[in-house]
Amino acid sequence: MTRDPDPTDGDDHDDRFVSEVVGGTEVQLWEPSSASPMAVVDGIDALEPALGRLFVVIGVFDGLHLGHSYLLTNLRREATEHDARPAVLTFDHHPDEVLTGTAPPLLCDPAERLQRLERAGVDVTVVQTFDVALRETPYDAFIGRIADRVELAGFLMTPDSAFGYQRAGTPETVTALGQRLGFDVVVVPPFTLDGRPVSSSAIRAAIEAGDLTTAERLLGRPYSVMGQTQAEDGGAVGLAFDLPVTLPPDGEYRVRVELDRRIPLPPEAQRAIIRDRALTLSPTPGISAEMRLAVLFEV
Repeated sequence: MTRDPDPTDGDDHDDRFVSEVVGGTEVQLWEPSSASPMAVVDGIDALEPALGRLFVVIGVFDGLHLGHSYLLTNLRREATEHDARPAVLTFDHHPDEVLTGTAPPLLCDPAERLQRLERAGVDVTVVQTFDVALRETPYDAFIGRIADRVELAGFLMTPDSAFGYQRAGTPETVTALGQRLGFDVVVVPPFTLDGRPVSSSAIRAAIEAGDLTTAERLLGRPYSVMGQTQAEDGGAVGLAFDLPVTLPPDGEYRVRVELDRRIPLPPEAQRAIIRDRALTLSPTPGISAEMRLAVLFEV
């Protein structure tokens, strides 16, 4: 089943979808509501029938950019039409770490990724370990493990989506499997701006080149990093990251700083220095060691 990206299809009576125009393109985004907390499942083998009927999209979702927002909006719509819950299947670390031996630096802290998925209206997120065994798992066996544990309503895919051993799980092969197992596959066109797909790799390249304006445009929000503070000489505070993150080139940047993304800190915290892939904040009242901070880059 192929769906055209009609932003009004099926939403005449759902006031939780909002429209934003980005680069001349109207984007339908899900407006956060006070729904029940998102269920986070530790791998597909922990799925259980009590989670209900699921409509699933698979992806890394690093950065939760505009292309991801577009996918998640379509996911919610298809889940509603299939009387199912919108579900995301993502991974505990970037698959390239296993596939190529090197993972790119992240655009989004794993905990923040879960927060953003929940705010996007996802009901269930499965965080799957990506290891050699998973890489060698055929797509039909992978889907079978899901279908054995929950009622599977379907998958949302784009034309270039592929998963499973040797990327054999394409829209065509998964559709054929769905016809046998009783689930649907909905294929939506990729989201583009100015005729180009929006991707995490393009955003990463823009940030590393110092083009924070382009990064913000593709993300749909200012680029930010989240980390734990640690004391440095002279009263400055460094930011440590659990995993490598994408940073702009060395230099001084205007930033906004928030405590755990909830509490804005004083204006004095609006200067950050990056040297040798390390981020340091200027001395600021209210910032001390062992605080979890979000640093938002201004353009």
